[in-house]
Amino acid sequence: MAKIQIDLEKCTGCGSCVDICPAGVYELREGKSVAVNVDACLLCRACETQCPNNAITVAE
Repeated sequence: MAKIQIDLEKCTGCGSCVDICPAGVYELREGKSVAVNVDACLLCRACETQCPNNAITVAE
């Protein structure tokens, strides 16, 4: 199972993680990214590499 950490201080709510995630793990809430469906994470790390602020870390 994936462990997703989002640094809310770095997150600007740009939505790149929401757009790039093939499993629909993320949503924007109150202007910040939230991992709402962690169980669906494919561990592809697309969110991690596409985040312009390096706010997301994905680990197994």
